[in-house]
Order: sequence, then C-alpha cells, then structure tokens
Amino acid sequence: MKGPRAASNGSAPISEWEALVVESVGTVIEFWRFKRNQGRVWALLYLRGREMTALELQEALELSKGAVSMVTRELEQWGVVSRVRSREDASWHFRAETDLMRMVGRVIEERESKLVHGVKADLERAERLARASGDVPPDVLTRLHRMKTLATLIDRAVRGFLHTARLDVGGAVSVLSGASPARRQRRAPEPARSRVSPG
Repeated sequence: MKGPRAASNGSAPISEWEALVVESVGTVIEFWRFKRNQGRVWALLYLRGREMTALELQEALELSKGAVSMVTRELEQWGVVSRVRSREDASWHFRAETDLMRMVGRVIEERESKLVHGVKADLERAERLARASGDVPPDVLTRLHRMKTLATLIDRAVRGFLHTARLDVGGAVSVLSGASPARRQRRAPEPARSRVSPG
C-alpha cells in the first residue's frame, strides 16, 4: 500500500487513513473483476466529498495521466462519476455519484448475458456441423442436441433473471447518499385486557 503523499498543485495530500479506505474499496472492486483503480478513484472522490481535477487524482493516487483519463471515462460511462466544468478556471472536475451498485449490476449483466449466449451459439454451431458431417452416430447427436437445449434454457433463464430480478440495495444506497435507511415501524403491543368475572 502506498503511503500518504503531498500533491504539488496545492491540493490536500492523501492521508494514511484515506489510503486504507481507497485501497480497501479497490480490493473489493477488483474481487468483482473490475479494475482496481476504478474503485480507488471512485472511493477518493466520494470520501473527499468534493470535485477533483484529473491532476489531483493523478497525484493523490500516484496514477499516470493516461490511467486517470481512461478510468474516469469508464466511470462516467457507467454513471458513477460525473464530469463538471469549474467556474473558476474552466477546467474539468470529477465528482462521485452514490449509486455504485449501478456500475456493478450493469457490468455483471453484460458479462453473464454475453457468456451464456456465446456458449449457446457455439453449441448450436457444433450441432449443425455434426449433422452435416454425416458420420456422427445418432446417439451422440441426441446427446449434443440435449446439451444445446440445456444451454438454450439456461440462456433464457439468465436473461429473464437479469431483466426481472432486482437486488435490494436500497439501504446501502441510502447510507451512501447520507439519508437514513427507512425503518419498519413496529406496531406497539396492545395492552392486555382485564377479564371481568360475571357477578
């Protein structure tokens, strides 16, 4: 882990505790098969709570100019970082959006959908080639057809899940945006009624 570093452009240096947070988020993002620096850039922007220039990000995170440009462009495309024009010096600044799960969900959807659809297409082509060859035993063709059918069903299931399922992260999003997660109101127990014996 890289230690605190003072920026030459007058911006606040990244402290040791900030570095711990930034690297931790980078580790989680990398585990989800994203680029580590995507998590680091977003984490610093969110943690600082203010707009930062590409140069500030470059120096605080010890990244190259090209790396910052590429990462911020990707984060913009996924809607978790916004680019705004500064009124003071007319330069571009970046700020973090709180909906980080938007990026995670969108990319996972693209990955899973493409993977399963690609497998199905390969099996369909394999079946066509096997039947066209004329020398594949009927029982093998039957098993191949079953495999293709299974892939088709999985493809439909994944597409249906990705279009209808919703990950309930409302509480997490509320925390990042500063709002208190809604709490379920529990009904107060009714007082016990005293039984009156008939006189």
